[in-house]
Formats: sequence, structure tokens, C-alpha cells
Amino acid sequence: MRSSEQSEAVGIGALAERFGLAPHVLRHWESVGLLAPGRDTAGRRRYGAADEVRVAVILRGKEAGLSLEAIRTMTVGDADTRRAVLRREAEALRARIAAAQASLDLVECALGCAHEDLAGCPHFRRAVVRQPVRIGEATPRSPA
Repeated sequence: MRSSEQSEAVGIGALAERFGLAPHVLRHWESVGLLAPGRDTAGRRRYGAADEVRVAVILRGKEAGLSLEAIRTMTVGDADTRRAVLRREAEALRARIAAAQASLDLVECALGCAHEDLAGCPHFRRAVVRQPVRIGEATPRSPA
């Protein structure tokens, strides 16, 4: 590490605090190959500007719902693997966005409904029926 980078580098506590994280989170990310901080002569972790960017990328990926494995592949994998992972994650993210939008539409429909019982509101019932049921979500039971 060059001396100019050394003077700009921060310790684990400072970097964790900058992002509102506990230091053990950064250690975990290092253990799974997401971070590779430099070390000072005493062996303490030193994080530079590139590490700060990497932490921001990890947090943004997690915010988007990516797994740590997907984030690692995205950041350190070869170009073909990275593109494949990003295509898969983009499609999953589009599906989550569509599901969230459909849920928001239902909530807004319910907010505008004057019926005491939403099940009795024809507009709300049509809105519910228009939304496809996705695998893994609760599905209506058939009459027994």
C-alpha cells in the first residue's frame, strides 16, 4: 500500500460507522470474499477508497435483494458469469417490483374504498382477481 493510500485508509470501526454497520459485518463480508482490506504493520485492517466503494456496492446489492453469493460473483467473477448472474437477478428484481406495484395498487384501492367490508366492494374484488397468484404466495383454497 502506498503511503498516500495508507494515510487515507481507515480502520474497521470508522468504516463500519460510516455505513451504520457493526464491525462484525465487515469481518463477515471479508470471510466470504467480498472484501479484502489491507493491513497495517500491526496486522489491523485498513480500508481505502476502493473498499468504501465496495461496501456501498454490497449494501446496494443487498437492498435490491441480491444474496451475498450473487454480489460476490457480480464483483469478482469473470465477465460471462457476471452477466449471467446479473441477467438472472435483474429478472428477479423486475418480478419483485411488479409484485410490489400490484400490492401498492391493492392498498391504494382499499384506501379509497368506502365499504365497511372490503370483500363486499366490487371494485376491490375486481382488483384482487386481476392480480395473478404467484408460486410461493398464499393461494386460494378450493371448496372442500
